[in-house]
Amino acid sequence: MSTRILIPVDGSAHALRAVEHALQLAKLNPALELHLLNVQIPVESGHVRLFVGHDQLEDYYREEGLAALQAASALLQQAGQACQQHIAVGHIADTIARYAQEMAFSQIIIGSHGRSGLGQLLLGSVATDVVHQSAVPVTVIK
Repeated sequence: MSTRILIPVDGSAHALRAVEHALQLAKLNPALELHLLNVQIPVESGHVRLFVGHDQLEDYYREEGLAALQAASALLQQAGQACQQHIAVGHIADTIARYAQEMAFSQIIIGSHGRSGLGQLLLGSVATDVVHQSAVPVTVIK
């Protein structure tokens, strides 16, 4: 049975560091399956939904998700590493934790901005929230 690793990406340099870490692990263990996940924040305003149809909204999520996945996917492709890409819609940390558990991932590798203290208290941290919510082991890459 192969080990399945979920790597949430948002297009940031922090997410790319997590991808690079997972790539190093995959070089050591070719049986690893790497999966990239981008979570789009849902458009919850009723006013937007009055003017934008469901299909248009789904297209928007897909386009934005693919754009966020592009750099991470290219990095893996250049290294010759296969990966699967996933796009989900929801509140980011909740969706990552739930997706990892529902899809039976062995581990989550997530990038962090590395904030601590008051900065993290005020700004929050998706990585910290994922650590607290996930039933799946989480590795945070700074």
